[in-house]
Amino acid sequence: MNKKFTSDRGDFKTAFRAAFPGTIPVLTGFLVLGMAYGVLMQTKGYGVLWSVLMSAIAFCGSMQFVAITLLTVAFNPLQAFLLSLMVNARHLFYGLSMLDRYRGLGKVRFFMIYVLCDETFSIASSVEPPEGVNRKYFYLTISLLNYLYWITGTFFGGILGNLVAFDTAGLDFVLTALFVVLFIEQWKNRRNRSSALVGIAGSVLSLLVFGSENLVIPAMVIILTVLLMGKERICTSQELKQY
Repeated sequence: MNKKFTSDRGDFKTAFRAAFPGTIPVLTGFLVLGMAYGVLMQTKGYGVLWSVLMSAIAFCGSMQFVAITLLTVAFNPLQAFLLSLMVNARHLFYGLSMLDRYRGLGKVRFFMIYVLCDETFSIASSVEPPEGVNRKYFYLTISLLNYLYWITGTFFGGILGNLVAFDTAGLDFVLTALFVVLFIEQWKNRRNRSSALVGIAGSVLSLLVFGSENLVIPAMVIILTVLLMGKERICTSQELKQY
């Protein structure tokens, strides 16, 4: 039993050292973004405890910013549900895309599914564990670190908002800025550029057809369809080459 614990601890440390550098962009973005969220919650009358609990339990990034408005007006359960579904519908496609990577990881996959967010998906879907690194602990470390970054940023933001009074206009733009940084990091890898172009084209087409208020789900459907068709063609081409 002790040998197994020692082995697991060693595997986790090795996986941590391998995974941490890839999460540094998320670390910087989540600390700033989480602080912005904590400050905004404080300005609406919600203290540090509520901010941290919201981040730890909900952990839904952009929807948490939207929820600030929902918490300060007359509550409409149906509206809140539909809005949450629209904002977070992309996670349905994230989950489908991660089935292969999370298969066989044991019980930890339930936690990893729970905390799967845009940034974690961006990293985990595009990197492979280095040789000799435990696959389960590698992906678990990415998920756990990003989760803790967000909660930590929220905590400091709640503290800061309680101590300092300043104009919070524009703070929510850090979410957009973080997505831009993640896109640039993905673009640096040539293998990801075709997928990035599909994402841009699908989003623009959805924006033109459905408008800015309803573009998320149609855009994700377009992107997923095109990528699946592309994957089908690649698999077919490879099968033909074998013959």
